[in-house]
Amino acid sequence: YDYDLIVIGSGAGGSVAAHIASKAGISVAIVEADLIGGECPNVGCVPTKALLQAAEIYEAAKHGARFGIRGTTVGYNYPSIKAWKDLAVKRTGTYLGEEIYTREGINVIKGRAHFVDPHTITVGIARFSAKHFLIATGSELVIPPIPGLKSSGYLTYREAINLTRPPKSLAIIGGGAIGCEFAQLFAIFGTKVYIVDVAEKLLAKEEPEVSELLETRFKDEYSMSVYLGTTVDKVATVGAKKQLSLRSGKKTATLSVDEILVATGKRAVVDIGLENAGVAYEKNRILADAYMQTSAPHIFAAGDCVGPYLFTHMSTYQSKIAAHNLLHPRSKIAADYKAVPRCIFTNPEVASVGKTEAELTEAKISFKKVVVPISVVGRANTSDIGEGFIKVLASSKTDVILGAAVACPHAGEVIHELTLAVQNELTTAQVANTIHAFPTWSESVRVACAKLSKQ
Repeated sequence: YDYDLIVIGSGAGGSVAAHIASKAGISVAIVEADLIGGECPNVGCVPTKALLQAAEIYEAAKHGARFGIRGTTVGYNYPSIKAWKDLAVKRTGTYLGEEIYTREGINVIKGRAHFVDPHTITVGIARFSAKHFLIATGSELVIPPIPGLKSSGYLTYREAINLTRPPKSLAIIGGGAIGCEFAQLFAIFGTKVYIVDVAEKLLAKEEPEVSELLETRFKDEYSMSVYLGTTVDKVATVGAKKQLSLRSGKKTATLSVDEILVATGKRAVVDIGLENAGVAYEKNRILADAYMQTSAPHIFAAGDCVGPYLFTHMSTYQSKIAAHNLLHPRSKIAADYKAVPRCIFTNPEVASVGKTEAELTEAKISFKKVVVPISVVGRANTSDIGEGFIKVLASSKTDVILGAAVACPHAGEVIHELTLAVQNELTTAQVANTIHAFPTWSESVRVACAKLSKQ
């Protein structure tokens, strides 16, 4: 074989394992069809969060009067905001990716990989063989087949992060995490935003309290129009505008906007000749077991192409497991998805872990719950924050924490205590009896668990 391991994809699902395997002394090549480092640092997590940070500071400055800060004349320069985003991306070091791999002795192959047999791929006209493979091809956007959408033109998050000015009006098709984050981002900078989603609530898989809070805030604070349970029948170009024809049951409506952002979800990249390698897959994912092995035992898979969650931290976790099991087949470790934190970087931030109330109900698991407003903690008072909550779900029989959702500033940090609790089957009493610093947002965890432990 040319290599001991060929990794297909240089995002988190592939790069982590490539580095671990190379340090273990085996020969490694990594194949990348697009951007070294994958989507997250280049066009996903990092640039969007950098833009959202700028938006948060701008919004805070505009509303500083209640703290005695005179910020009524504050303004922004969007090309400078984009320059800040570009700096944040550059500081991740992804532009040095190929150099870093080469320094470690990992060969970087540019192009799209395609299996021709279980141990051989082609990249362009070149052929490469390996004893083992790790497939980390990631995911791609799902563009809905709406008549007129393609000809009228649309943005995806890849284009949206590189705009030099916010559009005057924007229709976002999709009310998931990407749609909600961009809705708030552009609304803060003055865009009139319309959200259209076939689901009956925003962030359809999260707790209803999360959806209600964001929908109310979007409408009241940013004057967004939110169309739920609504489909886009067609799109047409009318003058300089894009016109969307909407349908909800028997009701119809039209929207006329400057731009359309498609945020309707993603699916696994599986078109790489998997049949030729004996790798089983479905439409939206490659099938891998808990050890990250596919139906071809010498081929592993990790990241978005596997699921069940399309998160960078999930890809990193799976990549580590794949690397360990490839290097140490006699002491394999299995993936455990019981406590995977989910974060949405709106304002307020939203973070969840474990089971939702709907999932527990469907599984017929007996549970108790509590929803506590974030205003009960001292930090909410000193920050003048009135919106937000913490919801905790626990077993009625054992008091073990089964799931939680948090909506407050820095919810992405607060959730990790509850992630640890779910992972290690801690009870609400154990968490409630742990000293929490005052005044912090995390104190809400203690308050909620104390209330729930007494039920």
